[in-house]
Amino acid sequence: MANFKIQTLNSIAVSGLNRLPRDRFEVASEISRPDAILLRSFKMHEMQIPDSVLAVGRAGAGTNNIPVAKLGKLGIPVFNTPGANANAVKELVLGGLLMAARNIPQALAFLHTLKSSGDELDKAVEGGKKNFVGFELPKRTLGVVGLGAIGVEVANAALRLGMNVLGYDPTITVQHAWQLSAGVHKAVNLDDLFARADVITVHVPLNKSTDKLVSAARLESMPRGGVILNFSREAIVDTAAVVESLNKGKLRAYVTDFPTRDLLDHPKVICLPHLGASTLEAEENCAVMVVDDVREFLENGNITRSVNFPETVLHRTRPHRVTIPHKNVPNMVAQILTALAAQNINIADMLNHSRDELSYTILDLDAPPSDATLARIRGIDGILSARVLPIIEA
Repeated sequence: MANFKIQTLNSIAVSGLNRLPRDRFEVASEISRPDAILLRSFKMHEMQIPDSVLAVGRAGAGTNNIPVAKLGKLGIPVFNTPGANANAVKELVLGGLLMAARNIPQALAFLHTLKSSGDELDKAVEGGKKNFVGFELPKRTLGVVGLGAIGVEVANAALRLGMNVLGYDPTITVQHAWQLSAGVHKAVNLDDLFARADVITVHVPLNKSTDKLVSAARLESMPRGGVILNFSREAIVDTAAVVESLNKGKLRAYVTDFPTRDLLDHPKVICLPHLGASTLEAEENCAVMVVDDVREFLENGNITRSVNFPETVLHRTRPHRVTIPHKNVPNMVAQILTALAAQNINIADMLNHSRDELSYTILDLDAPPSDATLARIRGIDGILSARVLPIIEA
């Protein structure tokens, strides 16, 4: 019998699912009492979460379709795959930049209106091309908002194309700072970036501080003939303000992966059908990453790349491992240790990490805790759950 049941709410790349040994994992789209849920774009907010669920994994970076806060309060980590689709999105951003710079979609649309042939067609082509004069990238300035996995790749690639690059990210990680080319200049703040950039691309998550980050006031501060690229989230850009700026001739073009009726009908807007991560390679990378992280959590209790729980990784030294998600409040670990001491259990190793309101504790024990000890731990105010991990044979 399988150790764990995995429910898939969307199609997950086979290359990822194949990393789940079928003697330990049962995987299906319809399954009772799943231990974990894997998904891509399925909207979980109205879904009744089975009380058996221990983890949720999204094969993608954004988690707006998942009730992350609710799951955190239930002690359920949510995993995602930051960086797995970075190259795919970077290539699409560069494609969007080139399309806007050279008016490629509009030129193609113009050609499809021509019904003539021969000399008459040549004359029409020569007469029409003056309407699609573009600009070259060298010496133009690209502003990159958000220097995570995608933003860093876009910034570095734009430098190689000869552009001046400004970056802004007050929360950039040490890892991404090391990956960022020294040729990328730092903007003082967002207003500084908008005032100096000919083209702006946004690569930030959607939250209260980034909603309508691309605003009417910031668009007005841009140099005339600017371009906005949005391959992040629809609401990060105030689309009404963008349309008004396009109509006034302030903005040259808006390129977005999030089409709406108003945008599709605008001649200066280039809409794509949410193609950001739509490559075979990105889908496989996302599937492999999320499956590996969820499997590691189920089998060993380790947490990597969770959006609501702290990264907590402890090399397993004993067959008896207990994992405990709990509130980040004083005296929690002491109460857990007291409960184990009452059963005279020696703790061989332990790790406790916290993130915002949540904490996570891993304990490797010399003996298994009794049902009574587990009940005592689970009864502590602030404990979200306590799980004894199965012994996994190599």
